[in-house]
Formats: sequence, C-alpha cells, structure tokens
Amino acid sequence: MTEPVLIKRSFLIALMAFVQTMTPPLIAVASLYVVKRLWNFSTDHEHASGLVTLTLLFVVLIRPPRTLSSQLNWQPLAGAASTVLQWLLLLAVLALVGYATNVLGEYPRRALETWALVTPVLLVLGNLTVRYVMRRLVMSAVTSRKVVIAGYNNSSLDLARRLASDPALRLEVVGFFDDRAAERLNMDTGTRLVGRLSELAAFVRERGVDVIFIALPMRHVKRVLDLLDDLRDTTASIYYVPDIFVFDLIQSRSSDLNGVPVVALCETPFYGYRGITKRLIDVSFAALFLICASPILLAIAILVKLSSPGPVIFRQRRYGLDGQEIVVCKFRTMTVTEDGAHVPQASRTDPRITPIGRYLRRFSLDELPQFINVLQGRMSLVGPRPHAVAHNELYRKLIKGYMVRHKVLPGITGLAQISGARGETVTVADMEARVKHDLDYLRHWSPMLDFKIMFLTIFKVFRDDQAY
Repeated sequence: MTEPVLIKRSFLIALMAFVQTMTPPLIAVASLYVVKRLWNFSTDHEHASGLVTLTLLFVVLIRPPRTLSSQLNWQPLAGAASTVLQWLLLLAVLALVGYATNVLGEYPRRALETWALVTPVLLVLGNLTVRYVMRRLVMSAVTSRKVVIAGYNNSSLDLARRLASDPALRLEVVGFFDDRAAERLNMDTGTRLVGRLSELAAFVRERGVDVIFIALPMRHVKRVLDLLDDLRDTTASIYYVPDIFVFDLIQSRSSDLNGVPVVALCETPFYGYRGITKRLIDVSFAALFLICASPILLAIAILVKLSSPGPVIFRQRRYGLDGQEIVVCKFRTMTVTEDGAHVPQASRTDPRITPIGRYLRRFSLDELPQFINVLQGRMSLVGPRPHAVAHNELYRKLIKGYMVRHKVLPGITGLAQISGARGETVTVADMEARVKHDLDYLRHWSPMLDFKIMFLTIFKVFRDDQAY
C-alpha cells in the first residue's frame, strides 16, 4: 500500500517529512561544530566543504522509511540499530573521501573520535523525538477513514488484518461485501459481512465510506467493471487488490510504462538509487580491503606456489548477473583445475585438496581474490554464491526458480552461507535449501541486510564446520 492511500497529503505531512529528512544532517553538523569549539581547532575552507559533503551524504545514505506508516511505527530498538549501522556506513564513506582529499589531516584525531562516538547517540535521540512528535500530530489531527472491502478471500482477509493491526494508518474496516452467504464463506470471528456486491454503492453513499478495496479475483473482470460503474456516483477512493499473491513474488511493485500501469512480479531489487548504493558499498569496501590485506594476499600466494605445482590463481567459469558467463578467481586449493562439463564437488576427505588448500578452504581464504572480481563489476560483496557452470546446468533442471537467483550479481558471501546452507550439496534438497535463502535475500534486500550478512560472515568463518 502506498502513502497516499493512508493519509491525504497536506502541508503538515509534507513539513514533517522535510523535518525528518533534515534532522540527521543538522544533528551531525551541529555536533561537529560543538566538537570543533571544544577542541578549538580551525579548518576554514576545508571545514565548510566538509560540512556540505556531510549534509549531502546524510540525505543520500541515511533516508527515512519510505512510507508514513513505517515512519510512525518505528520500533526504538530496531530503529536505533539501523541508525548506528547507517552512521558506520557514513563514517566509512567520509573516511574514504577525507583520505582521498587530504582533509582528514585538518581534524585532530581525538576530536574526530569524540564526534564519531557522540553523534550516533544524538541521532538516535533525535529520531525518537521526531517520530514521537509525528505520531502525536498525526494521531490527533487525522480522523479515522471508513473502509469497506469488496470480496471475501485470503487476500482481502489478510488486508483487513493488517489494517486492524496498525492504528497509525487511521483506516477502520467497516465490513465486507460478497455475493456468497456468511455460512458459505466460513468467516473468521470479528469479521462482518455487510451485504451483497450490488448493495455496495448505496451503502457507501449512505454511510460516508472513504475508501473501498476491491479484492475480487482477476477472473471476475466483468464483476469488477460493474462495481466501478456503480461507484461512479460516490466520492470514495477506490483501490483494486489483485490476487497476484498466489505467485511467488520477487521484489513485487507497481509502476507504469508510458502511462500503462504494470505490476512487477519478479525483478531485481537494485533499481534506481538502490543500485547506486549497492555498487558504492561494493567498491568502497572491496578497495579498502585489498589495500589493507595486500600483505596477507601476497603471503597466501607464495604458500600456494610453494606447496604444489600449478598456478596460484584458479579461474573457473560461473554464471553471473542475468545468467551471463563470468570468470571467478580463487586461490588454487587443489591439485587439479577442473572447469569442464563435469566438476565433482569437494568433499571432506577429498584427495584433490592440497595441505595448504585445506586450511585456505576451512577459513574461506581461497575466496579473497574475488574482491578483485567485485571491483571488476562481475561480483558483489553480498549475493547468491556463484556455482560452476556444470552445476548450474544440472540444478536449473531440478529446482524450480533456480535461475531467479541470477537477477543480481553473485556474492562473495550470502544469506545462505550465514544460515548454514554452504559446503557440499549431497542431495538436491541441500541445494534447494541454499536456493531458498538466495531468493529470500532477493525479496528482502536492504543495505542493512548486506551489513548484517558481512558482519555475521566474519564470525561464521571461524566456527563453520561445513567448509572443507
């Protein structure tokens, strides 16, 4: 449901949205100014440029929830954790910008540390205050709108439950209209059948109903058209709830194509600014890691070369974005470099694994060259793990929806890996479990989910006995 459905736009709503957007950068800039005064340092032109950069980054990277309902129902603990993670992301970006422009040297180290520790506390308190005021204003200024639902089915019942569970929406469900009798519908306790579909228009006019949701199946097009024709004599807002939820939806959203309304049933989550955010995170963290870990990479390369004959880097064909073939790099951990039509998976006692390779695989150090693949744009830090081409061709025939995981770039780590679905896939069910996690990642992607997966991966590497 979109924001216009919930509450009619007004100057008050627009003003609150502006205040919520500008509160974080203003808090950060004000705290930096206070720290500057306390530590008594001057940066002149660089300081002013830094404040502008900080404000722009805040507006781009730390965005409020997209709908008014989610803003009003902001959970303190979850919201605080999200704010802190967003702040850490912003600090990482600022550090890269400051390092590249030599601005960091203008700030005393202790002053920056104080600012970095104090600001997130102020941000959490500021967000709590703004959302508390928003909720009080909306709940007191906006009266409930009466809602009726045409059609009683799983979709309409789920909609009614969601409306009832969220008082901030200010939508009160009066009842349902359906041509079937209540006994035949087996209606839940607390739901009310008001009348037949032919009686809906008169009821709306007499009772002053504000919003109508039509939740009839798509096969009943004639009935929907008749209802719309009857409702032309009312001023109620009318919304159609298609029963598309019988499908397995991936990033479902509505849009229009040259004025023609369309509904996405399966699409990549990285559209618009989301794709920019994803790529910015990938490039920043991959470049920083390769610079810091270069001595470790060099040491591993030497050990691999000395431990057994063969190349240091193993290159294997795998499927990437949109199922296009890519070449993925790894440190060689086996005595062979197989990349044919049949590639046996590594097992716990696999004789092909070299002594040094066993340790590299145990702690996933063999995957480190894939950070170069991330900079090349072939992979992402987080996403479904790429499989050998031979494995892809096998499982795409056995598992429904297998290729949907290729709607995004493959990742060095992913939701499946931190959920225990990694290592050898002995049965098809093992691979199905991995694919299920991959598709869940596509459904629920957010920058915070990426940070959570990266954070948990660090601990999983040292505790996972599935890697061998």
